[in-house]
Amino acid sequence: MSRHTMSRQEASAIARGGLRAHRRRSALTMLSLIIGVSAVILLVACGYGVKNSVNARVDTMANEIGVVPTTAGVPGGPPTRNLTDADASALQDAPDVATITPSIYSSGIAIATGTVKLTSATTVGTTEIWAATNNRILTAGSFFDQAQARQTARVAVVGPTVARTLFGDPAAALNQPVQINHVPFRVIGVMASYGQQEDNTAVVPLGTARRYIVGTGNTLNAIIVQATQRTAVPAAMAEVTRILDARHHITDPRLRDFQIQSLGDRLQTFNQIVHILVLFIPVIAVILLVVGGIGVLNIMLASVAERIREVSIRKANGATSRAILKQILIESIVLAGLGGLIGVGVGIGLIFLVQAVAPAFDPSGALAGFTPVLSVPPLVAAFAISLMIGLIAGSYPAYRAARLLPIQPLRGQ
Repeated sequence: MSRHTMSRQEASAIARGGLRAHRRRSALTMLSLIIGVSAVILLVACGYGVKNSVNARVDTMANEIGVVPTTAGVPGGPPTRNLTDADASALQDAPDVATITPSIYSSGIAIATGTVKLTSATTVGTTEIWAATNNRILTAGSFFDQAQARQTARVAVVGPTVARTLFGDPAAALNQPVQINHVPFRVIGVMASYGQQEDNTAVVPLGTARRYIVGTGNTLNAIIVQATQRTAVPAAMAEVTRILDARHHITDPRLRDFQIQSLGDRLQTFNQIVHILVLFIPVIAVILLVVGGIGVLNIMLASVAERIREVSIRKANGATSRAILKQILIESIVLAGLGGLIGVGVGIGLIFLVQAVAPAFDPSGALAGFTPVLSVPPLVAAFAISLMIGLIAGSYPAYRAARLLPIQPLRGQ
């Protein structure tokens, strides 16, 4: 009996015919790969979107330095000592310092005037440049100006949580009267979301906070120092340390009653954590693809088991083991390729869907800087992995089919 060698075109035609003959099974096989490929693309795009969003925030605050008093009650630590207005004024004279933003904090109750709605909120007393220094965006109204700060005006800029709790809608809070610790204020601005803790704040002029909320005095809870440029941060930190050491009569660095930290360094550390998470995202996505590959393997094994008689008859008619191997492999690769292509399309569609839907789930604007990053390499990689899975998952079933003997169906094997 002559041996029949099958061309690639013939094997492809037979493989496509087998897929069409079992459309439902083929669709279910492709579904696992479609989910896996689209998940790879979406997860990687979202991961890099988060990373870019964090980088944007790091860049805007990379030249900032935070100064706070040491924590009280540490055994063997330095005695506690508050920062003062004089400390802040002295820091302004440092050559590498651009701006100084002093702040005081107080916990209290904010009440919508004339209603029973109230919420606990942190009151921040500070200067008119606080919003620019802290990269805070306003969704309604404006921040208080230098004249209002000088006049100790009873005006407040509130976070979205305070505005939503007291007035239902952040935009509705604008120009509304509100009581902070039973002192009447007027809301002149509403800030965008910046995190749960930061959203539950009310920012007022420094003099106003001292006059009506925390009492008179010259103490401060924090000072934000802005260096003249990002490269000047180390020099500015050294100058701040030298000035405060002299003012607080510190001779032993271990006994400093203040702490200095670059906000850029803290944000960069957070960015490194995000980068590590982004690196793990493709690993998780590949696991999803492997799960899809297991689905392909199971389906192909079932397909070979169902077609033992067909394969044996073809071998009895002269088909070679190589031809059978080629047919089953092509069938598996075609399945994986179609699933990969559809998965790429679905993944791209999901990225655009996230871009459109994200603002609706974030009316206060916390995700304003977040956009999934659509790039070519993840698309190519996901599709290539899909084809590789088809090749690997189809190899064993193809090997089993190629080893079948023409007489096996008669033996009931």
